[in-house]
Amino acid sequence: MAQKGILSYNIESKQELYTAYMPFLINGGLFVPTRKSFRLGDEVLILLSLMGDDRIAIPGKVAWITPPGSQRGGSSGVGIQFADSAEGQQAQTAIVSVLAGMLESERPTRTI
Repeated sequence: MAQKGILSYNIESKQELYTAYMPFLINGGLFVPTRKSFRLGDEVLILLSLMGDDRIAIPGKVAWITPPGSQRGGSSGVGIQFADSAEGQQAQTAIVSVLAGMLESERPTRTI
């Protein structure tokens, strides 16, 4: 059975948002650095603050896991797919707006 968890994430810059955003997930998603242990499918609530804006609560599910000590040497964490909800749509709209023009970039992200 899937567990529930809460992750708090404060994104301070467009570059940080770009490396965390997961546009290839249905409804969009974010890679959240964490050392907490999750399994694929776990339900998670992200408490997200974008560049000092008010915090929004986004429900989602774990769709990606990068364990500590992974071969790429990047941050450990989880990719959260936004739920098909008003909050998920609000978050995706806000992120795409902030990243306008950057999403076609070839720069690496924390996922693929």
